[in-house]
Amino acid sequence: MEFRIAADHPSLPGHFPGRPVVPGVVVLDRVLDAIEAAHGPLAGLRLPQVKFAQPLLPEQTARIELDALDGAAPRWRFRVLHGDALLASGEVVADAPA
Repeated sequence: MEFRIAADHPSLPGHFPGRPVVPGVVVLDRVLDAIEAAHGPLAGLRLPQVKFAQPLLPEQTARIELDALDGAAPRWRFRVLHGDALLASGEVVADAPA
């Protein structure tokens, strides 16, 4: 899944003046959107591991790669890339089905 955060996104003012970067929480929100687009709504999502390697700038296109992992609860490894550059990576875990 690809996404782009517009330069007029409401999270950008003040983050950071003179050289805005997309807040990590906005990037992670897009990761969760990609998981739910592929698997439907999920409850109790956790992010036990996240690493930000480089910032995403407004108007840059980023790509989300997801890999499903085996386990008792639904779990995914994600990578967010701009071209070949890694921006963020980590894991998302959903509550185990009842």
